[in-house]
This record gives sequence, structure tokens and C-alpha cells, in this order.
Amino acid sequence: MSGAADAAARLRVTEIFLSLQGESRSVGWPTVFVRLTGCPLRCGYCDTSYAFQGGEWQSLDSVVAQVHEFGVHHVCVTGGEPLAQRPCLELLTRLCDLGHEVSLETSGALDLAGVDTRVVKVMDIKTPGSGEAARNRLENLARLTARDQVKFVLCDRTDYDWAKTLLAREHLAARCEVLFSPAMGQVEPRALAEWIIEDRLPVRFQLQLHKILWGNAPGR
Repeated sequence: MSGAADAAARLRVTEIFLSLQGESRSVGWPTVFVRLTGCPLRCGYCDTSYAFQGGEWQSLDSVVAQVHEFGVHHVCVTGGEPLAQRPCLELLTRLCDLGHEVSLETSGALDLAGVDTRVVKVMDIKTPGSGEAARNRLENLARLTARDQVKFVLCDRTDYDWAKTLLAREHLAARCEVLFSPAMGQVEPRALAEWIIEDRLPVRFQLQLHKILWGNAPGR
């Protein structure tokens, strides 16, 4: 996409804001979040359902300009499901071209082909407890590199055992970093930590920093 086509490309945007990255390898860094509108999934624990609808149509130029105004290095494109909007791919490339450290938070239910190789992909594998495990596109695992991450949000012990099986079967820890997180209000963080230690899993335990600091407030 270039020239007039590039200028005409638009995205439906729920919000653009500055916060601390609450998850993944870049946790704690000041980060601009570009939250795109719309998602084909309906996970039971979703905390961004306000992004399913609404939003405002914006040109790529407008989105890039707003990101630039914040003056920080890290940018996270999220949703909803950002890849549900095709121009997201061009946005990712343009942000990389400007020198940003760009991450993409995706459900993994859509094809990762076409995502700029400079982007850090954070792919969420849906567990049975999410209600959307049937939507997992496991062929996306072949598109991940050591720079990328796979995330499991776990709702109960059954989810944990399911994720542990997939971890071994797909050799996930050899592909990229693997993150295990407790679904808020469903699994006690200490319990998940103890399961990981007991099984000596090659995964990183993580809590959502932004929820610890600000709860479920939008724009945080």
C-alpha cells in the first residue's frame, strides 16, 4: 500500500493513550496504546468489550501523528482484535519505519502472515475456559520467532493442565517466550505460581500491572 491508497486507508479506533505496559516482556515501559475497534471473538474474561463496537474512523496519518505526539519509544497495537482490520498491517509497518519498538497483541485467531517482521507479536492462545479455544489458529505458531511471545490466560486448573499439554506438544518454549497469567477473579495468582514451580515449567508467570495500579479503568 502506498501513495493515494495509503492516504485513503482508515482504521476504526477506540482509543489512543499513554500508559505503562502492563503485560509481556516490555512490562513497565511507558507505552502508547492504539486500541482498534472490533473483535470476532467473545472470550468469557474479556476486559475490553467496550472496544467491540463504536470507535472513530481515522486515517493512518492521523493515528501515526497522535502516536508521535506522545514522544515515547514503545507502541502497542491492540484491540479488540487489531488484525480484523486489514490496514492494521500498514500501520504496524509505518510505526516500525519511524523507529518505534512496536508490539502487536492478537488473539491468534487470524493469520499472522503479512505482519512486519520487526513487530513483536504477542499471541494469546485461547484456553477452554475462555470459551473460544476452537478459534485457535495453531498454524500461526510457525510464524513466531524468538522475539515473539505466546500468552495463556488461565481460568482454572483444567486450563492450566490443557496449556501445559500444549506447551509440551508444540515445543512452545523452544519457539518463543511463553507467558502464563491468571484470569482475574478466577485463579488465585499464588496458586498459579505454585503450579508452575511444582511442574518446573519453562514459562514466565505474569500479572497485569495496569490492573494492579488502576483496576479495569479504560484508557489505562
